[in-house]
Amino acid sequence: MLLDQQPAYVLHARPYRETSLLLECLTRDHGRIGVVARGVRRERARLQRAQLEPFQPLALDLLLRGELATLRGAEPAGAPRRLTGDAGLAGLYLNELVVRLTGRQDPMPDLFAAYARTLPRLAEPGTLAWQLRRFERDLLMAIGYALQLEAEADSGEPLAPEGSYRYQVEHGPVACPAGAPRAIRGADLLALAADQCPDTAGLAALRRLMREVIRFHLGGGELHAWRVLATAMSRRQPD
Repeated sequence: MLLDQQPAYVLHARPYRETSLLLECLTRDHGRIGVVARGVRRERARLQRAQLEPFQPLALDLLLRGELATLRGAEPAGAPRRLTGDAGLAGLYLNELVVRLTGRQDPMPDLFAAYARTLPRLAEPGTLAWQLRRFERDLLMAIGYALQLEAEADSGEPLAPEGSYRYQVEHGPVACPAGAPRAIRGADLLALAADQCPDTAGLAALRRLMREVIRFHLGGGELHAWRVLATAMSRRQPD
């Protein structure tokens, strides 16, 4: 099957054979696709490796056969985007999330849209952590594991902003005493549902919640990006 001018982003690239790359790409209409980019590591290749950097909006021409596609052409589909420092680390985290939590060739246009709108937000001044929480929420929804953020799991009653809840991954929020281990405020869950950034304590609580949920869907596994981000943050702490 020929896919012409398919909107896409490169999520990951690794060497493949002597002169090629094996790419993981997020496409608008076909979800995540494994793509063989033949010959792009040659010095005089028609298509250069630099044209396939992460975070750049691309239009790909692909020949899809079985599990892998062959790259036939790639063109920029927007202004070049460069994410550096914390924004670059956050972008790599997004990429690893998508690779680890999605299957190949499973169309997810809502995920593609969420990814496309999140990348420029990472480069904006403000709370980077909030942009990550929004994307995690949207990713979980796109893959069929949407969080229950507005009603108590057992009773179905609306969450109380002043209440405390323990979020059970396969069940939802359950009321618990304030100060209980892994408790999160109702106001913070409601803020995530309403797409409104909570305060600093709320962001920290949502980060812990998302780690727990993502770890569950990884079968108890860890993300490499978590260790990278933790190392980067520890180096910024005063001695």
